[in-house]
This record gives sequence, structure tokens and C-alpha cells, in this order.
Amino acid sequence: MEELFVNNNGELLPNKGATLEAGNRGHLYGDGLFETIRLIDGAPINLDIHILRLKEGMSALKMRMPNFFTSAFFSERIKELAKHSKIEGGGRVRLSVDRSRGGTYRPETNEVTYFIEIYPVEKNEFVLNQKGIEVDLYTAIRKENNILANFKTKNGLVYVMGAIDARERDLDDVLITNSKGGILESTSSNLFVVSNGVLYTPCLKEGCLGGTMRMTVINLAIANGIKVYESAIMPQNLLIADEVFLTNAVNGLVWVGGYRTKRYVNAISTKIVNLLNEHYSNKILSQK
Repeated sequence: MEELFVNNNGELLPNKGATLEAGNRGHLYGDGLFETIRLIDGAPINLDIHILRLKEGMSALKMRMPNFFTSAFFSERIKELAKHSKIEGGGRVRLSVDRSRGGTYRPETNEVTYFIEIYPVEKNEFVLNQKGIEVDLYTAIRKENNILANFKTKNGLVYVMGAIDARERDLDDVLITNSKGGILESTSSNLFVVSNGVLYTPCLKEGCLGGTMRMTVINLAIANGIKVYESAIMPQNLLIADEVFLTNAVNGLVWVGGYRTKRYVNAISTKIVNLLNEHYSNKILSQK
């Protein structure tokens, strides 16, 4: 594997050993946000949506927004990192923003620093999993529905504990729930349920993550004549569904093969993956 690099607030460093400074508030207090961004042909996709969500999250966390935090700025930084790391095809980027060092629970400043990591991804396009994954509910810890619920904050313990629970139960993933028992998402993805050719996905006011791929899939589906409804999803909805799939920025779609004794097909999932690849192929061609 080629040597990978990180960008620590403007400084390019080899991705080995210590690259964060002592006192980093994201490390100490989870006082930060992040975005996971997919690369195709070595370039970031959906970057405008990612940066918009990042800015909204920074506002919710009362962080000061630098004027240079634009899509164009981060696009150049990511492409530079991809070039140094010799990633020309598929890739995965994690863009972090942390409140600057100083203070304990009470910060000394609302200024921020950024940190960018990059890793290669084997496929340069989205590929649907051949075998459907197995899921079940995670109820030991409920996700809180508050002003931070729609953002990717660095308080991810509900997802970590859910992922450990899935491993211990020999499942591929688990579905995170809120205090009302509604299903929000999986440990790393948004949730879609298909019944009679119609897509249903939890609405943001229920407390799910405002995923960038979620938004893209909703828009693509509507543009191609597939009805989409944002609504509360309860466990009984899974039992009557024809299909269930998960979405995130890196994988695109992952279809669910089973929930307990219920089995699902993947017809709509296959169609949407094809639409995604066509969509991004056209966008990349238009930029050349």
C-alpha cells in the first residue's frame, strides 16, 4: 500500500505515529464534528451537502465559522491529500472539525481546527452487496433526540455499543432506536423501508442523522418516479416490508436480507444503486 497522509489544520503529515496535538478537544471531550466523504476518481462527491451539514452542526455547537471554510477550500485540500497518498480511484475521507485547545468542560475559545484523513476504497463505483445482511434492534441504549441528533458529532458511543452488540449476537448490524421505540438508523447508515414500491425513511424530527446519501437517494428516487415518505418507522413496519436497505456516504446502499425471521428482496435497492452510479458518472463527465 502507498504511504498515506493526513492534513492537520493545513500541515501535511504521514499517517503514522502521533498526528494530533495534546489537548485536542475532540479527543478529550468529544467536542467536535466530522463528515465521512466518498471519493470517485480521486475527487470528493456530495461535498456541498457535507459542508452545509458541517456548518449547521458547527452553529449548533456554537463554534466560530472561519470564512475560508467553503466547499472549494476543502475540495482542494482533499484532492491534494489524495494526490500525495496516490489515491486516483475510490476513496474515503474523514473531515473533522474540533473546537480549539484550551479549557476543560468550559472552553476558552470557540475557534476551531480541522483534520483530514484519507483511505483507499477498493471499488471506484457503488456496488450492491451480493448477500443481504442480517439485522435486529438495539434497545440497551436509546439515541437522544435533541438539537445535535441530526449531525455527526464525536459523541458516538450509542453507535459503538450497538456495533459491539451486533458482533456479540452474530449480526451484521443493529438498528438504533429512540425513546419512543421508533427505528432511526443503523450503527453507520440511514434506513429505508420499501412497501409496495414506495420508500419510507425516518424523518429528521424523529432524531435520525441527516445523511448526505439519504438526501441523494430521496432526490434520485423522486426524480425517477418512486414515491418517498418521511415518517416514523416502528418495528412492525419491518415485518410487513418487502425490502429494507441502508445508506451511507461511502457504501452507497447496503441491502438487508433479514430481520429476525423476516426475509427481504433487493429489487428497488438494485435500481437505486444503478441510478446512483449513473448520476455520479454524469456529474464527473460534466466536470471534465
